[in-house]
Amino acid sequence: MGIFGRSRARRMEDKAAEQASRLENKLRNRQAVINPYSNVSDLSSMISNPFANLQVATQGTQLQAEQTDIALASTLDTLRATGTGAGGATALARAAAASKQDISSQIEAQEIANQKAAAEGEAMAMQMRMAEAQRLQEADIFGKTFMFQAQEQRDVADLSRMSAQQQQYLQLATDMRAANKALVGDVLQAGATLAGGLGG
Repeated sequence: MGIFGRSRARRMEDKAAEQASRLENKLRNRQAVINPYSNVSDLSSMISNPFANLQVATQGTQLQAEQTDIALASTLDTLRATGTGAGGATALARAAAASKQDISSQIEAQEIANQKAAAEGEAMAMQMRMAEAQRLQEADIFGKTFMFQAQEQRDVADLSRMSAQQQQYLQLATDMRAANKALVGDVLQAGATLAGGLGG
């Protein structure tokens, strides 16, 4: 009985040592601590000033000057042909110039409005691209953090279980050795009692 008790205690100690080795191996091979922000990149290259290259609309003023020249030349030709006085020519020229100036200012206003709308559209598109790039970076960060934490929880659970099993095996071995000692003591005491009784 004592031999079997010692053998079982040795098996429990072997299992405890095996579990300690597995626990040590698990500790050595735990996942590396990550930096979930390591792939965050600088998005400042996406930022530009869409208003930086706005141009002054000069086409309208050039058109205005050309049209005014044409109107004046035409008016002067008409006045020469009809023999009208200089006062009529001046009035006609002023009316033509005012008409062409109005057209020119409308065209210029449209060009400026178009440039402003294009710049505002580009600014809005830039904000949307930045927001999407930031969303993707944050998703990457949250994903890595989640995966790391999930693995860490599993590792901690495994380590706790292995440690508890090791302690259980050691306790069983200790209990078996104590029981074996008690049994040997009882056998020796019984033998002494028996020998004392036979001797008497």
